[in-house]
Amino acid sequence: MKRTVHKTKIIFTIGPATQDEATLEKLIKAGVDICRINMAHADHAWTREIIQRVRKVCDKVGRHIAIMMDVKGPEIRTCDVPETYELEKDEIFEFTYGEGIGSTTEEGLRRVDVNYPGFSKDINEGDTILVDSGLIRLRVLRIEGSRVRCQVLIPGPMGNRRHINLPGVRVNLPALTKKDQGDVDVGIEQEIEFFALSFVREPKDLEEFHTYLEDHGSKAKIIAKIEDQQAIANLDGIIKASDGLMVARGDLGIECPFEDLPIIQTRAINTCVQGTKPVIVATHMLESMIESPIPTRAEVTDIANAIREQADCVMLSGETTVGKYPVECVETIQRIATRIEEEETQVLRKDLSLRLPRSKMLRSAAYLASDLDGSLVVFTRRGIFAQKLSSLRPNVPIYAFTDNPVLFKQLLIMRGVEPFFMEFDHDHETTIQRAFGRLKRQGWRKEGDPIVVITKMYAGEKLIDSTQIRAID
Repeated sequence: MKRTVHKTKIIFTIGPATQDEATLEKLIKAGVDICRINMAHADHAWTREIIQRVRKVCDKVGRHIAIMMDVKGPEIRTCDVPETYELEKDEIFEFTYGEGIGSTTEEGLRRVDVNYPGFSKDINEGDTILVDSGLIRLRVLRIEGSRVRCQVLIPGPMGNRRHINLPGVRVNLPALTKKDQGDVDVGIEQEIEFFALSFVREPKDLEEFHTYLEDHGSKAKIIAKIEDQQAIANLDGIIKASDGLMVARGDLGIECPFEDLPIIQTRAINTCVQGTKPVIVATHMLESMIESPIPTRAEVTDIANAIREQADCVMLSGETTVGKYPVECVETIQRIATRIEEEETQVLRKDLSLRLPRSKMLRSAAYLASDLDGSLVVFTRRGIFAQKLSSLRPNVPIYAFTDNPVLFKQLLIMRGVEPFFMEFDHDHETTIQRAFGRLKRQGWRKEGDPIVVITKMYAGEKLIDSTQIRAID
């Protein structure tokens, strides 16, 4: 039976519900492509143990997946309170810095410290402060030194270490905190394939992170998480400076009007495809399946829309960290993806601007493979051809062969690409035949199937790009 390429890739977040070897084995067999480790909830010992465990299970199953470390990034949180405050509507409340555990002021107002010394300097009177994913909303009335006096607009429980959002406010926090650097060092040590940087606000954040990785000898790719209005304003530059983008709809839906989210998602996906960068749609994909064995109809439609818009990946968070049905979540996405991808009618996207002759050659190869009802085989050491082919979104499988073990796993993020690690021979024909043998033995293609091969070959002493029509033999 011929195996099929699943175009849309699946990222799962590992946690208590999925960290045992038996569940990891089921997830890998079900088709996950990348394991995400959320460093907001992980210590270094557990992280090292989990990375080794995932790789051990991959070796056992015979299918390898990539590791992505999600770096917490700069964030503002409340500090501790003696007990949860039940804020009341129109109550006057104060945020402070450096005054210790929450208490009542001399004026009889309740207050809580924040963990960011520049909090009072970054905001202005009239600004909105959102706490705990927007469940609590306050308006700034007055700023005196490090004290920020607010009026409660939407009341709720104010507990310890609640996340604070400041919609439309430019926050002068570093892109990488000291904690982040410690976490990243563990990822570098373990030679992981991807880092996701939270709360990216401008291209400079990514340039600093790239420099840090290069200085420490890491070949990992950086995925920029867009989560606030400043990131949306700098979207084009962020995509250009990154190795990929994550549309983190959780904080983004708090920082921006929720009715703008579908528009932001569509724009982000299209801009990434145009820029030949992979894009991930994340948060609340199958939130109901944390407790339920089946998705809501709205969730099915949401996932279908992300796939129809041709995102490279969809990502699961709480569904696979603490949910009751992590494997079923992956199977659900696979079912939806398979069905939606069957409906695609375009041979490839026609809206990409292709300037280089090589890019136009790849487009021609994709059309040719479609006309032949065949598939594409590409040989790559840097991933450039595979990434460009993926961005064209062809309606045929892309089999990418590489002799670079790091790139092999990094190709897993690209839509429609099925990567293979294989040593290359100095003779190009020997390499091609080895690839054909792998495809046939593993059930991806059968004898006689047409293949369009994209590779380099010698013309005399000169190495040139070539497109060849071949058949599996």
